[in-house]
Amino acid sequence: MKLIMAIIKDADNDRVSRKLTDEKYRVTFIASTGGFFRSGRSTLIIGVEDDRVERALQVIKENTTVPETAEEKQATVFVLEVEGFSQL
Repeated sequence: MKLIMAIIKDADNDRVSRKLTDEKYRVTFIASTGGFFRSGRSTLIIGVEDDRVERALQVIKENTTVPETAEEKQATVFVLEVEGFSQL
């Protein structure tokens, strides 16, 4: 199992979250701020089975706004190995 942490623009959050949940991914959203522009960001946390990681990354890429400047990125994405998982 993997944990995807995707930092995206606030403006992209609804679209990306909706597309991911439409494809049965479970998404947790955290409001965040940071980066060079100190603008609003959304951090999405997504628990994913190994065989669904590439599709989740594709959904994120397809539904984030292409930046206007070279300094800005579409998204910053971390894919981490998960040792254990439980719901309490």
